[in-house]
Amino acid sequence: MDGSALLLLKQLREFNRHPVEGISAGLIDESNPYAWNVILVGPSDTFYEGGFFKARLDFPKEYPIKPPKMKFISEIWHPNIEKNGDVCISILHEPGVDQFGYERASERWSPVQSVETILLSVLSMLSDPNCDSAANIDASVMWRDDRVAFKRKVSECVRKTLEEI
Repeated sequence: MDGSALLLLKQLREFNRHPVEGISAGLIDESNPYAWNVILVGPSDTFYEGGFFKARLDFPKEYPIKPPKMKFISEIWHPNIEKNGDVCISILHEPGVDQFGYERASERWSPVQSVETILLSVLSMLSDPNCDSAANIDASVMWRDDRVAFKRKVSECVRKTLEEI
């Protein structure tokens, strides 16, 4: 087993030994440490409260030098999550300088990050969207211009997650 696989298994053991409230994670297949299932519980006092959002983390063989990709499997409406579920957050962007100037290098991926820091960042993103760097323009505009409609749309997603359980 290579170094990145061993590191991922170590991080999974640590994560499960010291669980973080609102987050569950595990391997999709015990023989593949590069693909994880994740469940994020919608944070309290947000529109996502009460939802159980399924997601997937896919790690490259070059982990931790390169970041994983995260994709929500559950339907979710958020300015920083593409309509297909792909998560767009600075911590998951390749290391280095942002060619568009939206992010500082210090906000982007770094090998010192862990699965825990990624998932905590995504939970935080649910509470506080970054509409300056939207991946879902429709959700961003709705967040900015019509919070009632935004809340209604998110409530539908929360309800669907409860039906999936």
